[in-house]
Amino acid sequence: MIDLGISKLAMIGAVALIVIGPEKLPRVARTVGNLIGKAQRYVSDVKAEVNRSMELDELKRMKDSVENAAKDVSQSIQSNAQDFEKTWAEATHMASAGSSDDLLSLPVSVPEYRHPKKNWRLKQGATPNWYKARAGVRTRALSGAARVARYRPTKFN
Repeated sequence: MIDLGISKLAMIGAVALIVIGPEKLPRVARTVGNLIGKAQRYVSDVKAEVNRSMELDELKRMKDSVENAAKDVSQSIQSNAQDFEKTWAEATHMASAGSSDDLLSLPVSVPEYRHPKKNWRLKQGATPNWYKARAGVRTRALSGAARVARYRPTKFN
């Protein structure tokens, strides 16, 4: 790398002032600054592109390793499923050979499926009821007549 100190830059500026002249020096300095800026941007773009390609290669290697792991898992699941089917077939065959009348005569009761808390009319909020009661938040909607009857001002006789 070029080692430029203040003394070297001052010498370069003095030589440029003598060679180029005081009239053209500001324009030349602007042009040199623009060229240096473009070169810096080009170098940073090249660095970014190299980094992106390196990251892309790393991601491809990761993808391959994840795919290989997924294949291994699927193969192990398939082999376990085949083993289970074999043992299930053996167990059912042994049970059916032994006492098939006893197993088939028992009634099987399956409860009906109910979705837990699936009532769209009841809105469950995150605020607890004890807080709503303390803060005076209405939890039930009143009809118009009920609201008038409840909040009607009392007559003072």
